[in-house]
Amino acid sequence: MQTKEKEHIYTVSELTRNIRAILEGTFSSVWVEGEISNFTKHQSGHMYFSIKDRDSVLSCVLFRRVNAGLKFEIKDGMKVLCFGKISIYDKRGQYQLYVEKIEPKGIGALQIAFEQLKEKLRKEGLFDESRKKGVPFLPQKVGVITSPTGAAIRDILNVARRRFSNIEIILNPVRVQGDTAKDEIAEALDFFNRSFKSLDVIILGRGGGSLEDLWPFNEETVARAICRSKIPVISAVGHEVDWTISDFVADFRAPTPSAAAELVIPKKEDLVSLVKGLHERMRSSLLSKLQFAEETVKTLMARYAFKQPFDMIIQREQELDDIIKELSLKEESLVRLKEESFNMLTAKLHALSPLGVLKRGYSITLREKDGKLIKDSSVVRKKDLIKTKLAKGEVVSRVEDVVTEDLWQR
Repeated sequence: MQTKEKEHIYTVSELTRNIRAILEGTFSSVWVEGEISNFTKHQSGHMYFSIKDRDSVLSCVLFRRVNAGLKFEIKDGMKVLCFGKISIYDKRGQYQLYVEKIEPKGIGALQIAFEQLKEKLRKEGLFDESRKKGVPFLPQKVGVITSPTGAAIRDILNVARRRFSNIEIILNPVRVQGDTAKDEIAEALDFFNRSFKSLDVIILGRGGGSLEDLWPFNEETVARAICRSKIPVISAVGHEVDWTISDFVADFRAPTPSAAAELVIPKKEDLVSLVKGLHERMRSSLLSKLQFAEETVKTLMARYAFKQPFDMIIQREQELDDIIKELSLKEESLVRLKEESFNMLTAKLHALSPLGVLKRGYSITLREKDGKLIKDSSVVRKKDLIKTKLAKGEVVSRVEDVVTEDLWQR
């Protein structure tokens, strides 16, 4: 009699491992489309949810290391595309999709993230006009946060030179795209508010680019840094058609960096013309009042002329004409003297001003922490921050070495 070979008996774990190997070998990289349901985010940071269609449900897990860079917020009912591998969770004997990438179906992930953050900040009141500060007229110091090598800073400096070269431009260089850009931009805004409180306005911007390129200006970190700035902020990101979260939060939105510069830097010729116009209006008003007084007096004299001899009336009229003429000449002379005095004082101040010295190629160096003028190298230490004022702009440096020897005695 032939003995029948005994059939193999699997343990649960052994069978599960075999099924997992088959699933992972067959479905190691798959795209699955479905609707999000039962979404939960565990305190560990892992995300658990299901995707479903009309007839079936598939369990999914999105680990923290993968979802850390997720741009949008996952919600129940959202249509998505998930990429990953099918495997089994041994303890439950349940097959599930281990998600490595997830994208919204239809509208892009970045666009969804933009709309979600926009709605969140709008509800918090960050876009309210009531909290926004006005842009100052004719600022003396303008802070600029942008790339030091980009087109934005070149455009701003060109506008400044053309319109009003007396205005001081202070650049805080940052990256304007990439993963670290948002933190650099936020820190630059805070730094200006801490260390350059004399700034009248800040221009935050960059040139055009794709939605991905402009994304740092759509980050919540940057939006909240703009909101807490005590110095007015103008957002000038991309081209006129580009809108970012920074544009909504900022005190003013300019379509381009050049437009931002033109907004805060008026043309010097326009200001001169305005002053001349005001002077003419003042002079015309004064002459008009004098003329009115003259006509009033003549009317009164004519009304009561019968009480005085005719020749006396003529004398009084001539005297009045002389007085009015003399007043007019004195007014013109006074205005001219004031203008000459003002011009002389301006010339003297310019000659004595530190700015005049700076324009001859010299510079002034201050200790950054307390603004103390540095005349002797012994007052600074290695790694101290120092601020050097130039004829145009400032430079913030860190001390690498200190030489106490008097180099002029060599």
